[in-house]
Amino acid sequence: MADRVRIDVADRVAVVTLDDPERRNALDLAFCGELAAAFDAIEARDDVGAVVVTGAPPAFCAGADLSHLGASGGGEEGARTGLLAVYEGFLRVGRCPLPTIAAVNGAAVGAGMNLALVCDLRIAGRKAKFDTRFLQLGLHPGGGHTWMFRRITGPQAVFATVLFGEVLSAEEAERAGLVWRCVDDDALLPTCIELAARAAAGPPELVAKMKQTIHAMADVDTHPEAVERELVPQVWSIQQPAFQERLAALQAKIAKQ
Repeated sequence: MADRVRIDVADRVAVVTLDDPERRNALDLAFCGELAAAFDAIEARDDVGAVVVTGAPPAFCAGADLSHLGASGGGEEGARTGLLAVYEGFLRVGRCPLPTIAAVNGAAVGAGMNLALVCDLRIAGRKAKFDTRFLQLGLHPGGGHTWMFRRITGPQAVFATVLFGEVLSAEEAERAGLVWRCVDDDALLPTCIELAARAAAGPPELVAKMKQTIHAMADVDTHPEAVERELVPQVWSIQQPAFQERLAALQAKIAKQ
């Protein structure tokens, strides 16, 4: 696998580590390609059921290296093409059908925040901080940053950070709902791996359908629509051996009581 992306697999959990600490794991075009290739490789395996994404200390990801855009001379179309290539690094993570957890161990800046936002769950160590930094760079947010952020936290946190320059500590991110939990730094990776292992232990097809349903609910407006949206995969799950086996085991346990 590529030099700057490490993949470690144990007990059906893959830990993907951005490993360019001297550059604080900043994403250039080649790095984005390596990250996308890492997820291609993970999804081709049958021994991975969930993924944890983290950065080699001291940072989670210091954002994207956009220096090539200003010097590209490609005009509007060149800038568009270059930005889409940068986006592909974190968007590929967002397209992963496996459950994903961002273990944010340090600064998540700009595109680094996007990498955390595309994951299904975010856990922060005490050293984590969340810094959009777009306005300070004279750059409009991109990659769906405001859309993802707003859906997770609501508008106020987005305005506070994107327009008013607030940088969130791990504790502040937890209070804002940006991260699920804030933990001590030495507990960050074990906590994320333990959570990922719970999802990875489930029947893979069922886990994938659950993830699809949770994402799909963002576009469902009414309770009756939600009932109907869940009905088809729930009927499917009832017919699967995994449910039948667990139901039989439960009934046998109740019969012994």
